[in-house]
Amino acid sequence: MTEYVVLIVGDADRWWTTMDAEQRAAGYAEYTRFGEELGRRGHTITGGAELHATSEARRVPAGGGAVTEGPFAETTEQVGGFYQVESEDLEDLLDCCRIIAAVGDTVEVRRTVQPEDRES
Repeated sequence: MTEYVVLIVGDADRWWTTMDAEQRAAGYAEYTRFGEELGRRGHTITGGAELHATSEARRVPAGGGAVTEGPFAETTEQVGGFYQVESEDLEDLLDCCRIIAAVGDTVEVRRTVQPEDRES
């Protein structure tokens, strides 16, 4: 199996700032359906989490400079959550990701680096 990280990218704060309770419930239902569909199709979720608001982010810059608050860039797209998924079928995994992309978030899927991928 190959391990992937499914990154949920978009307006990470919109769930709390622009969506009412009914819209949030419908959105979360789609994320539940996504997880169920992954299992039904033979993919395995091994980890993941929804992230708190970008205003709670803290950054330590390269070189170890001063810690800053808030997201890295002034942009509307931030990572709002992620899944770790083991899969033998990237194309099918991407097809499943359409479920949560339909909620309005962009989904980025990246293979994780394994020890054997590193040059010696």
